[in-house]
Amino acid sequence: MNSKVFTVLRLLLSVFILVFGVNKFANFLPMPELNPEAGAYFGALSSSKTLALVGIIEIVAGLALLLNKFGALLALILMSISVNAVLFHAVLDPAGIAGAAVLLILNIAVLYGYKDKYKPLLN
Repeated sequence: MNSKVFTVLRLLLSVFILVFGVNKFANFLPMPELNPEAGAYFGALSSSKTLALVGIIEIVAGLALLLNKFGALLALILMSISVNAVLFHAVLDPAGIAGAAVLLILNIAVLYGYKDKYKPLLN
């Protein structure tokens, strides 16, 4: 992958993740209205402090990708959050899947950009 394209994708992902990670603590983005099932699931994640953990991981991953330090590792860890976000929206809140899909696509593109770092793991 072209290094300039990879840098732009990495920076886009880092800003995207950083904004949503900080939002889990500062609540500056409005929360959309959720259907009862999605609201119950989201409420369970909030009350069990799982969303706080996800927010911390998103902030650390966003900073790592922004500074290009340990980006390959945190892009891999971030993949689990990306897949879960897409599954949550696909099953419980289809109207909000666009942002999760962008997150997943950016994450896959960044993982592809770091593919040389993963070769020793796959040998």
